[in-house]
Amino acid sequence: MRPALVKESLITMIKANRPVMLHGSPGVGKSDVIRQVADELNVKLIDIRLSQLDPVDLRGIPSVTAGKTIWNQPSFLPVDGEGILFLDEINSAPQAVQAAAYQLVLDRRLGEYELPKGWRVMAAGNRTTDRAIVNQMSTALKNRFAHVNYDVNNDDWCDWAIKTNLPIEVIGFIRFRPTMLNEFEQRNNSKEEKDRVAKIKDLNSFATPRSWASLAAVLSTEPKEDVEYELYSGIVGETAATEFMGYLTYYRDLPDLDALLMNPEKTPVPENPAVLYALATGLATKASEDSMERLMIYTERMPLEFQTLLVKDALARDPKITKTKPFISWMTKNAKVLY
Repeated sequence: MRPALVKESLITMIKANRPVMLHGSPGVGKSDVIRQVADELNVKLIDIRLSQLDPVDLRGIPSVTAGKTIWNQPSFLPVDGEGILFLDEINSAPQAVQAAAYQLVLDRRLGEYELPKGWRVMAAGNRTTDRAIVNQMSTALKNRFAHVNYDVNNDDWCDWAIKTNLPIEVIGFIRFRPTMLNEFEQRNNSKEEKDRVAKIKDLNSFATPRSWASLAAVLSTEPKEDVEYELYSGIVGETAATEFMGYLTYYRDLPDLDALLMNPEKTPVPENPAVLYALATGLATKASEDSMERLMIYTERMPLEFQTLLVKDALARDPKITKTKPFISWMTKNAKVLY
């Protein structure tokens, strides 16, 4: 299920008071989408990394009072109000910890502790096909959850990247090389593809949505060119870093975008696809009610694929452009392509 639909599905499950488990490969943003759900519902979120706990961490430490053994509940469990209790990395946890979680999910209790009525249980875990550390969950525990698969989608990720102001160099590169967004994604069932994914677990760094966001943060600091490759390969791996550096070469050789818009009728339109992706992504940042006439003059000289890309990114950045005559004119001719 693509990210845009995952959040709505999780919210529906919460309203139905159904425990739900989110499945996805490492680094795709499972924890982030849970936080977004909590923010949208305006409720608290308690994130418990079960893979880092022992059973006693969940059940608490016993003490003897008046001749009776009492379990002192851990301080991180909620006692009132409403919110989401997020059991992260549940299928990476030891079997004994999963057993404790089972009681919490099934009975909403853990020994003498009772989960408040306003709290909902959500969980997340990696997929076995991604060669991540995964311990088999019991069928009884699996059956207590509704299961939602989180699939990486390039358009959704780029929309998110635009809204969070990630550098346009990264967004343009992912548009140009969409398979580089998530190296854990198995693209077919061939032996070569299975072997490629299997080898990733032995690497220190590899490309995932999370690692591209980390690279974007480093890129924003404007590192010196002589250390860029080493920095980026340490985040997204050598293969992705090599291709990204090649793309940066094209991006940094682009003409001045403001100067281009001063002469949109005569400024040459490049033919190289990598340059066109970089140019379309860059020009989208210049879209505004005042610039749309000049922007669309140049845009309509580009191949239709890149016109569509530019307009989509421009819309994500400034929805007000929908009221301009150049946009309305372009939409009249190309609505089927955009939607």
